[in-house]
Amino acid sequence: MIAYLDSSALVKLYVSESGSHDVRALIAAADRVAISVVAYPEARAALARRQREGAFSSQGLRRAVSALDSDLPGFVGVTLSETSARRAGDLAERRALRGADAIHIASAIELGHLLGIMPIFMSFDDRQARAAEAEGLRIVPPRPKPED
Repeated sequence: MIAYLDSSALVKLYVSESGSHDVRALIAAADRVAISVVAYPEARAALARRQREGAFSSQGLRRAVSALDSDLPGFVGVTLSETSARRAGDLAERRALRGADAIHIASAIELGHLLGIMPIFMSFDDRQARAAEAEGLRIVPPRPKPED
């Protein structure tokens, strides 16, 4: 099984919070873990924001960044091809997504096409997760369907 982590899931590896256990469990079950190249700067920004907000010290930030840097070579890095960029633009428009959220979904779809098997998509952003599911990706953790 291939797992794809968006930035919200990736950060949970380095900040102990709700959902961190779920991310670790998915990684333990996966054969490979993939991230988009945009996940690294997004994760660094999220970690720095948490440090500024007092979630951990500057030394804690350094430890988290060091762990991220250490783990990075073990992830499959999905680059942004022209095809994925165009797909992301279309997704952003059709699904009312932020650009980076659309890039994650497009990257996971491209990875699935390249491998012949769609990855499991992990995100803790409800709008992004629902859009990924609507595009045919299996998402974790599962989201309840919105009530009509």
